[in-house]
Amino acid sequence: MMKEQRPIELLAPARNLECGREAVLHGADAVYIGAPRFGARAAAGNSLEDIAELVAFAHVYNVRIYVTVNTLLKEEELKETEEMIWQLYRIGVDALIVQDMGITRLNLPPIPLHASTQTDNRNVEKVRFLAEAGFRQVVLARELSLEEISRIHRACPDTPLEVFVHGALCVSYSGQCYVSQACFGRSANRGECAQFCRLAFDLTDADGKTIARGKHLLSLKDMNQSDHLEALLDAGASSLKIEGRLKDVAYVKNVTAYYRQRLDAILKRRKEYRRASSGSVRFLFRPQLDKSFSRGFTDYFIHGRNPGIFSFDTPKSLGEAVGTVKEVRGNYLTVAGIQSFSNGDGLCYLDAQGKLHGFRVNRVESNRLYPQEMPRVAPKTPLYRNFDQEFDRLMQKKSAERKLAVDLELTENAFGFTLTATDEDDNQVCVTLERAKEPARTPQEENLKTQLGKLGNTPFEASDIRISCSDNWFIPLSELSDLRRRTIERLLQARRINYRQERAEWSETRHPFPQKELTYLGNVMNTAAEAFYRQHGVERIEPAFERVAPPAVALMFCKHCLRYSMGWCPIHHKVRPPYREPFFLVSGDGKRFRLQFDCKACQMKVYAEK
Repeated sequence: MMKEQRPIELLAPARNLECGREAVLHGADAVYIGAPRFGARAAAGNSLEDIAELVAFAHVYNVRIYVTVNTLLKEEELKETEEMIWQLYRIGVDALIVQDMGITRLNLPPIPLHASTQTDNRNVEKVRFLAEAGFRQVVLARELSLEEISRIHRACPDTPLEVFVHGALCVSYSGQCYVSQACFGRSANRGECAQFCRLAFDLTDADGKTIARGKHLLSLKDMNQSDHLEALLDAGASSLKIEGRLKDVAYVKNVTAYYRQRLDAILKRRKEYRRASSGSVRFLFRPQLDKSFSRGFTDYFIHGRNPGIFSFDTPKSLGEAVGTVKEVRGNYLTVAGIQSFSNGDGLCYLDAQGKLHGFRVNRVESNRLYPQEMPRVAPKTPLYRNFDQEFDRLMQKKSAERKLAVDLELTENAFGFTLTATDEDDNQVCVTLERAKEPARTPQEENLKTQLGKLGNTPFEASDIRISCSDNWFIPLSELSDLRRRTIERLLQARRINYRQERAEWSETRHPFPQKELTYLGNVMNTAAEAFYRQHGVERIEPAFERVAPPAVALMFCKHCLRYSMGWCPIHHKVRPPYREPFFLVSGDGKRFRLQFDCKACQMKVYAEK
């Protein structure tokens, strides 16, 4: 007996309605988008009207829409949040991605809740607790290895696990970063991260000696797990998430399409997995990850610690490698490489000091480039393209179409004819054309098939068309077209009616939380969240950092470790640093941040110095 197939979800981001529609058309099985308020990207909120339109569009393809309500909530925001959640439920949203446990104490509609990665989900105990509390899906910490994901899946086999596979990386564990609030009064847990980790710093030792100068020491490359998708599925991941709710539509199109192709190739071979939505996608371009914004790529900690995760020289996008500078003349330079260029391309390079510089190409003659302004670039310098004019032009056009397979059968009845449409999900409708039968003078079957197959801009594509009539009857083209149109409209209605929206009533539970005490790291912002934790056995609860900032506490908790990056890890390299600890990060405005290395937990902590 064949084991039940596990549905696999490609989850794409949407900054707005346009991005959401294109994510669906380019192969997403689910899309996550910001709520009007209280999403962890404050700059990416959306109106209820736009979310409702996206829901209606996506559900035709059985694509789910998840809305992020994943910030910490102030006491006075709870009522407004409750009202907004009911509005989201009424327009058909499939689930909410939440961080604040206070939400569970509100009067909620039967809408599934997903535990955001902001709830710091990195071990079996936490994920099991959330699953038993009623969360229908858990977003795991980005820092986990395959073995850690597998361990969680084995302990919680019925809980869908969501893992990030692509996009920007936070250097601190999500939900455990307070440096933006401490330095700028902008809370990452309130959707207002100031991107402290992308700044340039000096690294100094306890004696004031400079170890590194002006480097982006907390800036990581972007995640890219496209070579490890099958291993992630086998480890237990059910939802593969692309980061990027602040990214533009070209990014969403390209990256979603790339992962759709990679995932489809796996699903074709591995029958124990199945796609979580409907329809097939045809791309009108070749997806290429290095054409979209990235700081270079890393697979992070999927196979354990490795030295290739950071991007110390620049937090900006390098793009694709396109060759090296061959020679520099008065107003042009020549490039050694096999890439072709276009007028308007944006190129960049790192100088001898590791600083990033960019220039726009004004005119191209073969491998000879005429910049708008000549850069100070030396021969043999590697060049990168971070804006491809031709690819961008492609992305501004229609670049994909997604179609649902439908079988059409024309039969006769006592009053005329019936057109039956059956789609790939077994939705079926029958529409009748009342008309007296009259014999045709010429053979009609092929003409009838051609006309019925003209599904145009509808979501459908005919996979089989049958004419099952007792004679060669004549049907005027206008009447046949109207019959086809009415049938397709009815089929669309049937798909919307038959869409299975998950319902999840939230029930109070009292199973014990893994800890008896919560410090500021518990992110308890309101009395509803406090009540949730007390109900689950937590005896001592400190307020969230945003409410009362405790003195002299760690502001960041990073799996990324500068001692390891410098080759001085006592565990991995078995080498003592040639500088005296503690080390300090010094920002451009002179602020100092002390580094503490916790080898037992294999993490680096960042503290503000007075």
